[in-house]
Amino acid sequence: MSQQTRIPHGDEKVTVELTVKELMALSGIRFHNNHHIEVSARKKLNEVIENTYRDVQAEGPIDYQLLV
Repeated sequence: MSQQTRIPHGDEKVTVELTVKELMALSGIRFHNNHHIEVSARKKLNEVIENTYRDVQAEGPIDYQLLV
């Protein structure tokens, strides 16, 4: 049995501003002397995700049927 998880507003586009080095770090390139670059990029992505779902939660509870 195959089930798809539906994410409310999952097809909306978001914008994240990254430096070229941060983008490279997220694509898998390692900066051995500066691990801070990857950490910074992941923090930016997590902030956008949190802000997006904070807005969704403000609309009210998510129906269970939308998730399953």
